[in-house]
Amino acid sequence: MTQTPLDPNSPSSLSSVQILGLTVHDVTMASALSAMDGFIRAGSPHHVITADASMLVLAQDDEALHEIVRSADLVTPDSVGVLWAAKRLGRPLQERVSGVEIVEQLCRCSAEKGHRLFFLGAAPGVAVQAAEKMRLKYPGAQIVGTRDGYFSAEESGALIEQIREARTDALFVAMGIPKQEKWIAKHRDQLGASVLIGVGGTFDVLSGTVRRAPIVMQRARLEWLWRVLSNPRKISKVLLLPRFMRLVMRAGKQEDG
Repeated sequence: MTQTPLDPNSPSSLSSVQILGLTVHDVTMASALSAMDGFIRAGSPHHVITADASMLVLAQDDEALHEIVRSADLVTPDSVGVLWAAKRLGRPLQERVSGVEIVEQLCRCSAEKGHRLFFLGAAPGVAVQAAEKMRLKYPGAQIVGTRDGYFSAEESGALIEQIREARTDALFVAMGIPKQEKWIAKHRDQLGASVLIGVGGTFDVLSGTVRRAPIVMQRARLEWLWRVLSNPRKISKVLLLPRFMRLVMRAGKQEDG
């Protein structure tokens, strides 16, 4: 493993592993939250990536996405596939740190520390419902704005201004991979937020629109199967897994050679 600084203004660093040419940090939820708290205190924009196997495969053919992930300030392992790959390469990671759990934990931290959060994305009404659920669960959580993901390029300017005026500390963008990552990268220096993170279907889960997998399936690392059974449209992500496994095994053989 290598030591990769998370912030040039901070002496802290975390171990990381290279998977298909991209860095994934060896974080726990606690250390990821600590890093993001540091980003907020620093006050400058930091792109956080929650990397699953499908993203790492897509980045092999999408140069823009590859560069976004490569240059991100923090990359968390957000799938069983990524954990498997790290172990296969002889550099096991401590645990999965998912987008859903990051958002919920930052809502909890917001109630304690006053960090200002903005929910952007998903279908109309879903971000609002997710925000309401989080405010009920974590009284005092500072969710200062919501907006669905259905807006035109011409509306981006007004939306960016809305996010800036809300004095957002952490912006969660739920538009799916790679759209959310590219939108963040394009506008990161205009948004005024210190933590910018793509969170996929997180608002659907937090709002109750989509049920999360039962605990027994989460513990068995079968949450991906639950998601496919609940939403067959996600089968396209699952179909990327065989290629991911082939690429990882090929990379392992090249290292052994």
